[in-house]
Amino acid sequence: MSTILFELGCEELPPKSLKPLRDALQASVIEQLKEADISFNSIKAFAAPRRLAIQITGISDKQPDRTEQKRGPAIKAAFDDEGNPTRAAMGFAKGLGIETSELTTINTDKGDYVGYEQTIHGQATTELLPDIFQTALDNLPIAKRMRSGSGREEFVRPVQWVVLMQDDQVIDATIQGHQSGAKTRGHRFHSPDDHELDHADNYESLLERLKVIADFDKRRMMINNQVKTLADQVNADAIVPAELLDEVTALVDLPIALRASFEPRFLQVPQEALISTMQADQKYFCLTDKDGKLQPYFIFITNIESKDPNQIVEGNEKVVRPRLADAEFFFLQDQKQPLFAMTESLKTRVFQDQLGTIWEKSERIAKLAGFIARLLQQQGQSIDLDETVRAAMLAKADLTSSLVGEYPELQGIAGTYYARLNDEPEAVAASIEEQYLPKFSGDILPQTPIGICLALADRLDTLVGIFAIDQAPTGSKDPFSLRRSAIGILRILIEKQLPINLVALVEQAIKGYSNESGSKIAKMGDTFTQVMAFLNSRYRAMYTEKGVSVDTIQAVQAINPHMPLDFDQRIRAVQSFSKLPQASMLADSNKRVANIIAKSEGAVADSVDESLLTEAAEQALYAKVQQAQQQVAPLLEQAHYTQVLQTLTSLDEPLTQFFDSVMVNSEDAALKANRLALLKQVRALFLTVADISELQL
Repeated sequence: MSTILFELGCEELPPKSLKPLRDALQASVIEQLKEADISFNSIKAFAAPRRLAIQITGISDKQPDRTEQKRGPAIKAAFDDEGNPTRAAMGFAKGLGIETSELTTINTDKGDYVGYEQTIHGQATTELLPDIFQTALDNLPIAKRMRSGSGREEFVRPVQWVVLMQDDQVIDATIQGHQSGAKTRGHRFHSPDDHELDHADNYESLLERLKVIADFDKRRMMINNQVKTLADQVNADAIVPAELLDEVTALVDLPIALRASFEPRFLQVPQEALISTMQADQKYFCLTDKDGKLQPYFIFITNIESKDPNQIVEGNEKVVRPRLADAEFFFLQDQKQPLFAMTESLKTRVFQDQLGTIWEKSERIAKLAGFIARLLQQQGQSIDLDETVRAAMLAKADLTSSLVGEYPELQGIAGTYYARLNDEPEAVAASIEEQYLPKFSGDILPQTPIGICLALADRLDTLVGIFAIDQAPTGSKDPFSLRRSAIGILRILIEKQLPINLVALVEQAIKGYSNESGSKIAKMGDTFTQVMAFLNSRYRAMYTEKGVSVDTIQAVQAINPHMPLDFDQRIRAVQSFSKLPQASMLADSNKRVANIIAKSEGAVADSVDESLLTEAAEQALYAKVQQAQQQVAPLLEQAHYTQVLQTLTSLDEPLTQFFDSVMVNSEDAALKANRLALLKQVRALFLTVADISELQL
């Protein structure tokens, strides 16, 4: 058992790719070692700006020996009548490099054959490792590889050195066109020279002395802890997005956190703009107070231990000032006209060639948002119709602003700031930002009633319009993010507990594309059908992500509820039902009922003639069905679907006895028709909630 060290030294690797490259390299090496049947105790991957490395401890010296049974010709063909080997046997033995006397007999179902148990000696691990590491490098997820110098080898960045060692010995190999050795390099500035590794076990400790923290996760933790310490010193909280933390970790060998400041006057600018420029352009960590308000500080990570940190701080403050000043300029420039005046420019900005301008889209959103607002009013919510319409007309105005032109991610956010500066009602101002929520899976939803109306109206208008011009998503292509929009619609209606019918919303959205001169939608019926099908298809993706089984989703989809909130309530009911002891038997019985009805000739009657119930089992089932019908009726009115299915578990025993004792397909046509009608009523009771015959229990 020994320790293996592999290190690939490069020019600075792409920071956003460093962690994925590390993980992919380790995964590939592990997979190949398992395929080669080479055991090891542990494996650790390292990643720093100028290196990728793998350290394997307790690795076996060689593959285990194995035996292979070689089968030759049949015994009858291998030996003549006198027992002498034939040319077939001799040829087989010669091919294996053995004497015919060493051949054995292999007994099989098809007869006896000559054979030989061949021992294959395992290769030395050191012989296999060069190819393993080269293959792992070749398979790394690199979008664009490059050549360096005159060599033909390709990698994401020029390779400078290669280390490959077993304990204290170099394993001779050529990887990426470089001869392996025992020399590594330290920090580019603090320890730029080559340094000899005395043992593979000492890799990490040597690099630490050379001012390189090779362990990516360790550097990440160091940065996180340093940032928190500096933030605590000014009683602030640091904004540390995971992606930014990973990127900064990938940029430094030796993380040293420093805190700097900027002029408080910049705080009048929307803090989202300041945060955006500091994070995206400078890779800074911004600080907020306990209420989330930006503070005039930022933290940056330097890669050197400076004798004069203040000089570095001043340099960063000097660099960030013009960027903040640019944001301030755009913000002040936009305020020279009110937000509503900006909407004029929307009349010349195209939403989509076939669907008109953003101004026209705003008008459609206003109509649809007003329609949704009236539905909310009917449900007892407090919402002003005039404010809803005004918010809709202002919603896209900030797309013409200088601030959003420079920082596109601020659309909606900038509009909210400008609306407040223009003394628009708070409900109007807040909704402009909320219209884009949720922005991604698991994101927060709009909180205000007007925000909810805008978020729904905007997404529905886009869905209908894009489907109308035959630009629906195909495969992985979804340029208008319609899948995300559809899930956003469903989430809002479900999580905000809004009992609104999708049919009404989609119909109203389609009407929005019509005016005095006609409609932009040529095939309204087809568009309606396609949009509804698309929205319904999103349930599966949404609930699967939550861990709901596919058969549960299918059970509810089978009855096609048009109200997302109602759909969700049925999902929960089926989930609860699936846990009941009677669930499996009732699901099977429902499958049987569905098949019997489907195979019946002609229409099945809705009513049961009690006088034709001749068997005790069918009489008992009918009595239970009548009882259940009375019990579930008030429950259905209140959408208490869980209680409905719990009530219907009373049909388990009588339904089982019915199938055991009663022949449905009686020779008496009247009896047969009556029994089918009874089963139809059973089926109808369950279908009030879901088609539980879809359940795989």
